[in-house]
Amino acid sequence: MTATTARRVLLAAPRGYCAGVDRAVIAVEKALEQYGAPIYVRKEIVHNKYVVETLRKKGAIFVDETEEVPEGSIVIFSAHGVAPVVHEEAERRKLATIDATCPLVTKVHKEAVRFAKDDYDILLIGHEGHEEVIGTSGEAPDHITLVDGPGDVENVEVRDPERVVWLSQTTLSVDETMETVDALKERFPALVSPPSDDICYATQNRQTAIKQVAAESDLVIVVGSKNSSNSVRLVEVALGAGAKAGHLVDNASEIDEAWLEGVATVGVTSGASVPDVLVEGVLEWLAERGYGDVEVVQPMEEKLTFSLPKELRRDLRTEAGRKAAG
Repeated sequence: MTATTARRVLLAAPRGYCAGVDRAVIAVEKALEQYGAPIYVRKEIVHNKYVVETLRKKGAIFVDETEEVPEGSIVIFSAHGVAPVVHEEAERRKLATIDATCPLVTKVHKEAVRFAKDDYDILLIGHEGHEEVIGTSGEAPDHITLVDGPGDVENVEVRDPERVVWLSQTTLSVDETMETVDALKERFPALVSPPSDDICYATQNRQTAIKQVAAESDLVIVVGSKNSSNSVRLVEVALGAGAKAGHLVDNASEIDEAWLEGVATVGVTSGASVPDVLVEGVLEWLAERGYGDVEVVQPMEEKLTFSLPKELRRDLRTEAGRKAAG
């Protein structure tokens, strides 16, 4: 890169918090305000280190399993959803539960239950061990087979090739998911698709935006944690769309200055569980190194919002009514 080459940043939009993540994080904050600390949260409420640490400092206690929560306490289920057995265990332990499962994940759970009831074999496209996959599989364990990418299709066995449906983890790459679906259709021509695409709107929108950015970028920086499936996918999508290099970082401190060698255009985006303060930190870091010209690339807008979990809405309404009466 010559001294006269213009340095710029292409900032993808939409990026960062989706409606489901926003709802889940606010649910923990409201519960802490309403009931006081500690509030227990099963698993990470969303897959982002900064968010988890911030909530921990406010009094949230994150546990891996429901049995770690003291009897009679309040526990919040994460945005990724849980299997019915987890709800049953919470009831046995007399826990007050707040379900912060993303409504789009809940939709997939309901589809799994409905297709299982109709005795379909359900091919769940997703990554083994991901919390969302574990939760969805738990809705109909006898009917669900996990398909972990196109390479796994040849291993799939079903009872009746005429009664097969596919569902998917909501945070996958749209392109990879459809590649897997196409491979499944070759093996099972009668394969049924879900009533609506399972890949969440936010995942699709962020991937569409980064494709546009990546086509013009020498380097793409995705802000997000390594256990965030949708953040990892954004790096893959950027590289597939023409970015010469792509890296996932939790924050600006993880950027390697060597990445900027010969780079004129840096694309920046963030996963659906990332607060914008972390992106702002990356933009400041880049500006200090001569990349102060920021252009927003926004192929579409997002306006969707979700209401708080019903348990919180009920209690918040009760408190509001009590204050009004007082």
